[in-house]
Amino acid sequence: MRQASAQWQLVVILWGTKYGVAEVNRLIETVRSSASKPFRTILITDRERSGLDTSVQTRPFPEFFSRKEMRGPGCQAKLVMFENGIVPDDLPAIYVDIDTVVFGDICKLLAETKTEKGLMLFQSAILPIGPVGRFIAQLTNKRKYARGNSSIVVYHPRECSFVAETFRNMQATYGDSGVRPMAADERFMSWAAQDHLQRIPRHMAVKFPTEFMLPWRWLIRLRGRLPWVRKRWAGLLAVTLPGIEVKGQELLTMAEEAEIVDRKGRILIWSEAAIGPMKARLTEYYRALEAATKEDKA
Repeated sequence: MRQASAQWQLVVILWGTKYGVAEVNRLIETVRSSASKPFRTILITDRERSGLDTSVQTRPFPEFFSRKEMRGPGCQAKLVMFENGIVPDDLPAIYVDIDTVVFGDICKLLAETKTEKGLMLFQSAILPIGPVGRFIAQLTNKRKYARGNSSIVVYHPRECSFVAETFRNMQATYGDSGVRPMAADERFMSWAAQDHLQRIPRHMAVKFPTEFMLPWRWLIRLRGRLPWVRKRWAGLLAVTLPGIEVKGQELLTMAEEAEIVDRKGRILIWSEAAIGPMKARLTEYYRALEAATKEDKA
């Protein structure tokens, strides 16, 4: 049977050895299992990756974004997703971090963008993404601006190549991380695309620490009992697990009611009572990934 023509693009970036092919393939598999529209997968990588899903189209890192300075804590290398000629510019794209777990039809996020110029991120800092953030950015000549998190990025490559181009120009003028917005990929995305920045709706996708980890145990347990909150959690299309404290397969080793405290003092209580259906959904995902990883090593 002839494969349907792609209507959107899944973009993944991988450098180093922290994640393997099994994680990439599992991510693609879960996206494919629920996507309502056919897609192509673009993997931007720093080396050959044997065993990849046969649908993957690989793109090598340009030298500029593969430098050591770009792969530090600021992850400026991720700006390569906007580099002209790397991701085809004929279709809209959704970039997804490899430590993202997909449960539903993430291409629904594309319908949330107001224009093709829109760039959609998770809300990060206090200043809200949207009209208020844009007004304050204009008022302060962009010294203050709404910021997002780049674990998931919804954009159109044709309209957003200016992000990488602007970064290259500023790097030539100011050097690596020469001005504050250049300190991290998500800061720069937010700053450069402020006029068209949008927020990923919380009923569609969330960051795990922001949504499920709080400093107060009583509030964690209270939220876990609210029926409308549990309903929203059950309907999430994706959840990302950024940071070093809460990582994937390590959750499988945790006992019921075990706790993790991150560097911001937020607490994870690993129980159905605390995080509702998310516990079972994550367990199922990482058990399947664990099995796939063992098969790859066999």
